[in-house]
Amino acid sequence: MTASTRTLAIRVAAALAVLTLSACAASPGATDTPAPTTPQHGGTITYGRAAAATSFDLNNEITANNAFAIDQVFEPLVSFDTTGTIIPWLAEKFSVSRDLLTYSFVLRSTLMFSDGTPVTAADAKFSLERHLKVQGPLPLEAPIASITAEDDHVLSITLKSPYTPFLSELSGFSNGIFPKDFGGRSEKEFFAKPIGTGPWVVDSFDPSGDTTFTANQHYWQKGKPYADKLVYKVVADDAQRIQQLQAGQLSGIESVAPATLAQLQGDAGVTVSELGSWTVEQVFFNTLDDHFADRHVRRAIAWALDRDGITKATTFGAAATLRTLIPPTIQYSANVNALDNDLDKAKAELAQSAYPDGFTTTLMIASGNSARAQEAQIIQEALKPLGIQVKIEAIELNSFRERFKAFNYEFMLNSGQSDAPDPNGLITFQADPDGFSNSYWTHYTNPQVTKLMRAGRVTADGPERAKIYAEIQQILADDVPYIPLYNPKNVVASRATVHGLTPRINGSVLFADVWVQQ
Repeated sequence: MTASTRTLAIRVAAALAVLTLSACAASPGATDTPAPTTPQHGGTITYGRAAAATSFDLNNEITANNAFAIDQVFEPLVSFDTTGTIIPWLAEKFSVSRDLLTYSFVLRSTLMFSDGTPVTAADAKFSLERHLKVQGPLPLEAPIASITAEDDHVLSITLKSPYTPFLSELSGFSNGIFPKDFGGRSEKEFFAKPIGTGPWVVDSFDPSGDTTFTANQHYWQKGKPYADKLVYKVVADDAQRIQQLQAGQLSGIESVAPATLAQLQGDAGVTVSELGSWTVEQVFFNTLDDHFADRHVRRAIAWALDRDGITKATTFGAAATLRTLIPPTIQYSANVNALDNDLDKAKAELAQSAYPDGFTTTLMIASGNSARAQEAQIIQEALKPLGIQVKIEAIELNSFRERFKAFNYEFMLNSGQSDAPDPNGLITFQADPDGFSNSYWTHYTNPQVTKLMRAGRVTADGPERAKIYAEIQQILADDVPYIPLYNPKNVVASRATVHGLTPRINGSVLFADVWVQQ
């Protein structure tokens, strides 16, 4: 028996129900002239971003600077809505066999790539098999036995055994569809000038600067995108992005600094939009470092930090304090017994370590991020009573990424971001010692967590799966390879003449829906 698209969507929606998700909201300033309600075509969207896109190879990238450029060009078979519910995308419908081993996807009949050639099931097969071959930072973890193009429009994927997060996994940007055999070009040539099904086509991109897209004239959503051109303009500094937005040099900006929210919401020329997120702001420990290899040291630091205080001081209401790795916007977020805000227990914990009198260490952060700079200062002060002297090292974002990926840091402030709505994504990326990131570049290993992580992938949604993820979250709270601080909202801002610029739950923006008032 197979489930209809509608039945399956209802089932998936129930399975992926999110907790306390804020609705997408926009707060425009007052204007004298009513804005038009019908989208207008034409114009250019210039979007201020913190870092440049450096590659469009969707199977080999993971950081937001690339992911949220890739997803404008390539699209997956299924996607997710504002609540994380799986929905059809390039596949107009999909079904799952009773034994949960065979997934069938029916492609939209009029799909074309941006060069005007038809999209077929053979293209989807090639794309997913290339991802299986490459693996990359967001590999297809499902036990795929075969991928078959039944005809031009039907793709079947058969698994060796049930894998609960499979549809969620497929919805990520890294499973976008591209032409079979790269359209007759080499991989290097193809990704320098990629062809996809997305609303935008890469016109030019500078790995150290701006990226320019033009509208895909063959996009399957008729009439979209509304704008003619989309420019990703690199403005690394939070304050500079705000200034350029208010001056009208930018149409919109990502990653609005929390401290500027009130200022922007009071500006009649600006619209601020927000939505819940799958992001977790965290302190990460390099457990290869002698100090942070010591579990008691990590636990002492967790006890010393006041997470509520950090959230209140740095996010101005744009985030909710977290004490567990899975945010409430993702299913199976659990209440844990966390180590938090007790200096006496922090001192007692440190006394059990190899460094009872403290030590000197360096906290690495990316420069240009005002919230993280403030977080770092609060952490620096909080650890002084333990005798832990913290030096703060702020470095340029690309260098920051290179450093932590090389394990060339002691501890750092960074965020974890799920790319799909199932808890397996965050758990795998941050707790799998054999994964691409080696537990988010912490080198953390716990055999029980690994065992539970694997069990969570094959256990059907329900109480047993909830129990597995609750246990994982408690172990991580006890071992403290990282300290979750808060779950921020996705907040973007745009000029009041730019409409529809709202965030997705994963932090991206569907620019196909954005239009510029002429």
